Amino acid sequence: LEIGKNDKIKSLDLFKIDIINKNEKDNKLEFKKVNNNYYLTGSQFDGSKNIKNILVNSSKSIFSNFKNLNTYIYLDIDKYFVDKKSYLSNVKGEIQLKNSKIFNSNLSAKLNKNRNFELKIVTNNNQKITKLDIEKPAPFIKNFKFIKGFKDGNLNYESFEYEGKIKSNLKIVDFKVQEVPVLAKLLTLASLQGIADLLTGEGIRFTDFEMDYESLGNTTTINEMYAIGPAISILMSGYIEKNKLVSLRGTLVPATTINRTIS
Repeated sequence: LEIGKNDKIKSLDLFKIDIINKNEKDNKLEFKKVNNNYYLTGSQFDGSKNIKNILVNSSKSIFSNFKNLNTYIYLDIDKYFVDKKSYLSNVKGEIQLKNSKIFNSNLSAKLNKNRNFELKIVTNNNQKITKLDIEKPAPFIKNFKFIKGFKDGNLNYESFEYEGKIKSNLKIVDFKVQEVPVLAKLLTLASLQGIADLLTGEGIRFTDFEMDYESLGNTTTINEMYAIGPAISILMSGYIEKNKLVSLRGTLVPATTINRTIS
């Protein structure tokens, strides 16, 4: 290991860990340099903290600790925990880095043995395209505190990044949520107590959720967000300034109202 100025890693030939962490999980990994590329292999690793930081805090990549890292990293990890119980198995793929930033990537795994997980990143003409597909993504979504009791569903995420601006589309189909505190308050204000009760019972089911949004700096603009379900449908738009302001407006339609109108 060679450390340069500003504590940046100039070169790393071999890094091995064999430890048990606070979650009582074994961590056995090897990061080895072969020619100009690296191989990241191991039987097990607890990445729950990493996943939470990436999803909730958008923390910097671990590769930013390297100085101008230009290489390929080939992955082969038997079990990668995303929380205390759920894990990705048979994690395989490759990551191409340019100047310590992910340029291309192609990763696949099985979530809890039999559910599909795929992540692809492709950079063309300074445009970075990211695609993520997760079958039954509850272990990832539960990191967001404003959603509780998320079940089932299939998640598809796609983003296009160009000159610092990111355009994203998120789709989730056939899922159930048990409690959404903000939504529950909206329902209470609308005096729709019957539907509000659903949120604290078995949960409320949605057949489709889709959100188109753009991010630039600390501001996220939601062009359109809608959710459709047998009990309630929602259409919203607005913007979010990180750690400052949330401004949303839209329409919330209970199914009971629609039924009465049709009658």
